[in-house]
Amino acid sequence: MAAHPSPLSEQVALITGAGRGIGRAVALRLAQAGAKTVLAARTEQELQDTAHSIQDQGGEALSVPTDLQQDEQVTTLIEKTLARYERIDILVNNAGGGPPRTPIVKSRLTDWESVLRVNLFAAMSLTKHVLPAMIERRHGTIIMLGSTASLSGRAGEAAYAASKFGLRGFTQALFEEVRRYGIKVSLLCPGSVETALIPYNKRLNREKLLSPDDVAEAAYHIATASPRACPAEVILQPQFEPFT
Repeated sequence: MAAHPSPLSEQVALITGAGRGIGRAVALRLAQAGAKTVLAARTEQELQDTAHSIQDQGGEALSVPTDLQQDEQVTTLIEKTLARYERIDILVNNAGGGPPRTPIVKSRLTDWESVLRVNLFAAMSLTKHVLPAMIERRHGTIIMLGSTASLSGRAGEAAYAASKFGLRGFTQALFEEVRRYGIKVSLLCPGSVETALIPYNKRLNREKLLSPDDVAEAAYHIATASPRACPAEVILQPQFEPFT
């Protein structure tokens, strides 16, 4: 009996923030499903580590160190991807972050600008770059990594919440624009995930947080969903309360 092809065989997936945490887990999971992966992040060594892990498992990975706040580097990322693979089938806009919780009156405008550029504008820019070819092929998947902060703002996280609310609005508008072309667009909103972005708290049981692999599995299911159904918004929460 012939072996079944991998679900994402011959597809090319571009993942931002792929050096660690959720982005690394997503890249590994999509590679396991047969995708050729393009890895983008600022830290070259972390990207190389992710690429080597994928290659050690028989997958294919191209690492492109990229500062998503620099427009010319975003353009270079797309150019290098197309030079190697000639197409992008899956875009995972995962890169993001935010400053420590800070009241609005004590916040710095430069921090706000950085958060908005990485969490929101970079995702919008990359999406604009990949859309024309996806529309022409009438095929593609775009996954935005939101957060439960996309749904509800919290004190001290104004800029972060604004970026994630904005990402949600952009994703909803994008879906309405491109659904007729067969392009899937999804906002993936995890709650607290066990990564370095979650600061130490003696009341927090980190074993009860979501793992990056949990989020990666959700991204995999979005990428492999039926072409007739789009998981337009997926919310993940830890099953058990992590605070004591």
